[in-house]
Amino acid sequence: MKFLGWDTKKIRRLNLATHRDLGYFFSSLILVYCISGIALNHVDDWNGDFIIKRHNIALDKKYQPSEINPQTINQISSKVEEKKYKVYDFPTPDQVKIYYDNSTMHVYLNEGRAIYEQVSKRPVFYQFNVLHRNSLKGWKWASDIFAFLLIVITITGLFILKGKHGIKGRGKWLIAGGLLPPIVAIIIQALL
Repeated sequence: MKFLGWDTKKIRRLNLATHRDLGYFFSSLILVYCISGIALNHVDDWNGDFIIKRHNIALDKKYQPSEINPQTINQISSKVEEKKYKVYDFPTPDQVKIYYDNSTMHVYLNEGRAIYEQVSKRPVFYQFNVLHRNSLKGWKWASDIFAFLLIVITITGLFILKGKHGIKGRGKWLIAGGLLPPIVAIIIQALL
């Protein structure tokens, strides 16, 4: 059988091979985008990029703002085994914030206590999210090519099966059903 001068069996084989090979080639990147997409969807529930550990620190005494100098900062820093601070500032008159590499300490001077926060990159998720957000220089173009080829994978997938299980059979109803969630979401959003 011919379609626009092409043998339909050859078209089907080309379609199947394209779908299969692109699917295999992009399977890892599809998983990266799916995993990071779930993490980014729940950014209000947890930090997919960083692990933040907070520790309450009891200081030896209460301090007056006039007592804060580099030597005092070093003494306070020794409580958390920080050997070198970057800078410190006074967010309010009775508080000092000390900045280190990948951590901070917020000192409540007149309470004699501090909160020490350590920040570290969440393994795997941080790197995946960098790709998903296109934060890597030049990745935007790779992401655009990937998106276009996902369209190709999807379209070629629509024509793999024939007959009652293909696009002319139950496939058309499944496609229509798949349109419902975005349509309902758009309607709900328009009404709000």
